[in-house]
Amino acid sequence: MRPAGEMVRIASGFHADISIVKDDLSVNGKSIIALITLAAESGSSITIRAEGEDATEAVDALVNIVERNFGEDE
Repeated sequence: MRPAGEMVRIASGFHADISIVKDDLSVNGKSIIALITLAAESGSSITIRAEGEDATEAVDALVNIVERNFGEDE
């Protein structure tokens, strides 16, 4: 699965509202189309934000997959 798809798959498992930010653009972390509009290439700097009952867990899960390079090195 491509990185944007993997992020959406993980983000969709949480109730929290999730945003991914690159430069000055913030998008819905549960929308594949929105994530693609970020054009975040490998090595890009992004910010992951979440609000809601399981926000901390959502951010932790997304940070984990980013830090693992979306499992592409496994």
